[in-house]
Amino acid sequence: MTANWLTTANARSFRTGDVPSPVFSELRGDIMKKIRGGMRVVLFFGTRHADDVTLYVVLAEDDTSELLVSSSRFPAGDEYQSLTPDVPSFHLFEREFWEDTGIRPVGHPWLKPVRSGIDTQTRMGDHPFFSMDGREVHEVAVGPVHAGVIEPGHFRFQCTGETVHHLEIALGYQHRGVESLFLQGDALGKTALAESITYDAVAHASCYAHAVEALAACDTPDRALAIRAVALEMERVGVHIGNLSALANDVGYLSACSFFQARRTAIINALLSFSGSRFGRGLIRPGGVVHDIDAADTGTLVSIIDSTLDDVIMMGETMFDSAGVRSRFERTGIVTKRTAHAAGLVGVAAKASGLPRDIRSAHPFGAYRERPIHAVTLDGGDVFSRGYIRFLEIQQSSRFIREALMHLPRGDILSKPPSLAPDRMTIAMVEGVRGETIHAVITDAHGAFARYKVKDASFNNWFGLALALRGEGVSDFPLCNKSFDLSYSGHDL
Repeated sequence: MTANWLTTANARSFRTGDVPSPVFSELRGDIMKKIRGGMRVVLFFGTRHADDVTLYVVLAEDDTSELLVSSSRFPAGDEYQSLTPDVPSFHLFEREFWEDTGIRPVGHPWLKPVRSGIDTQTRMGDHPFFSMDGREVHEVAVGPVHAGVIEPGHFRFQCTGETVHHLEIALGYQHRGVESLFLQGDALGKTALAESITYDAVAHASCYAHAVEALAACDTPDRALAIRAVALEMERVGVHIGNLSALANDVGYLSACSFFQARRTAIINALLSFSGSRFGRGLIRPGGVVHDIDAADTGTLVSIIDSTLDDVIMMGETMFDSAGVRSRFERTGIVTKRTAHAAGLVGVAAKASGLPRDIRSAHPFGAYRERPIHAVTLDGGDVFSRGYIRFLEIQQSSRFIREALMHLPRGDILSKPPSLAPDRMTIAMVEGVRGETIHAVITDAHGAFARYKVKDASFNNWFGLALALRGEGVSDFPLCNKSFDLSYSGHDL
């Protein structure tokens, strides 16, 4: 603990009253100092009260696995000096904070709502899109309704000829009120809600469970933590294989597209065999898991993982060695390391640009405290790098799954959490398919959820897609989009 910060760690509970609350002008300078020292922002969100707003700021020190938490109070309708001109990675956080609370970041270079989309009160022509002047400049608009079974999002390109100068991504078409739904009813019965945030159900369910277990001081059995890790890595392998199929399809490499789809099916069917769902739904509960893996299951799962890994390595090496594939993947949609750092990218997008950001080793949780998985990185920052990182992570995760299955701890798989402690806070972080998944939870004086904040990795990375398109051709958008593989629902909440 320092004057302005409480030091904590992933999925650790602490008293909300212990969080320092300096005036923001003082906190702002301290934030700047710590960011320049190598920390990064992971959360910046508000809680509204009757007459004022509390801002919570969470910074991560990845080298020491520490989280620093601070807060600041604002009267309703107040304003403060924006951090974004000095630290660009705050740009979406500050926009979200303003949208949610009305506290205005003065000097923000591009202040507009994050999730407003095009509402019924605003005509498309009146929406404050970025625009360019020039006789040869034209706009290409895509969505929000797309030619396929896909969630809504609007993409507007500013172009000269085929060259994209700027892409603006407008989301927010599907508000479900996820965070407010967590505040209703039984806090221990929200697993299905967490699983429904976006398609990586295991990551969000794990995050919710870790948060509840921290607030309830619940000892989760080691065997349950290992089974959760197996499910999380199987989710990663399945989604990554599916993404390789999509990348292959976008460059017309149809043999790899079909092959990877078949192998993805093998993985998600294996997840079904012990969880009851191809997407891992219904497996995780606060306190552990509800389905065990017996010796027969272990043998079957290991066999599937081994055969799938052999097949994926064979086809992956063939695809990534193909001159035709490389000509489309390499140097397409480049995001440099410097740009990725400035934008605050996480997960696959960050690792493909040379930033080793992976919660499984930087802020290990559950079974990863004993068996951390370290980030693999590449420096290209292009479609090839983002695809190849997935290829490497498939191999890395498959070997982790095999090792974990062969050495599952003995014991129970579920313990019942007691009631949640009152006036506490925790920050639970999990490395999902796209990157860090975070659930920050605050309880009230009765131990009920008072604030539930969700941040999916897509929140960080959608702007990375916009940056990747600068200077590219309009026809490169589908390929770049697939290489980021972001979630609309994970962003819109």
